[in-house]
Amino acid sequence: MKKIAIYPGSFDPVTNGHLDIVERGLKIFDKIIVAILHNPGKKGLFTIAERVQMLESALKKFSNVEIDTFNGLTVEYAKKRKAQGILRGLRAMSDFEYEFQMALMNRKLNREVQTVFLMTGLRWIYTSSSIIKEAAQFGGNINGMVPPLVQQKIKKKFGKKSTLAKQKPT
Repeated sequence: MKKIAIYPGSFDPVTNGHLDIVERGLKIFDKIIVAILHNPGKKGLFTIAERVQMLESALKKFSNVEIDTFNGLTVEYAKKRKAQGILRGLRAMSDFEYEFQMALMNRKLNREVQTVFLMTGLRWIYTSSSIIKEAAQFGGNINGMVPPLVQQKIKKKFGKKSTLAKQKPT
């Protein structure tokens, strides 16, 4: 039986840290479904369609990775997709506390689906989608933190704002 994992998240945008988790997760699972959670209550920088496109581009070298979207409970989605695992990346202790609570709740809801935590590689420990967006918004160099296509799309979104942020006050 194929071991399938769901890697859920907003991926707004996908970072090289996310890609690292997928690549390392493939050493444990036969297939990973990168599942973009659609949360209508949250306004993202990128549309769901844009996130799908960026993930497809960034992960095209992996034939055993699928990109999908979902809403609702992750464990219900995992059951629907016949996944045995939920893959999560951890950067710091603050991540662990939240993720541990979610893993316990998921286990309570469905004991058949196991949560697997992977520590983020040291070179990605400081990166998050939020921090990258904030840095880019104010003209920071995000080169090497996100795939090239993502960097282009972020620059396009923040182009004028980034230029304004670089100007010195008069």
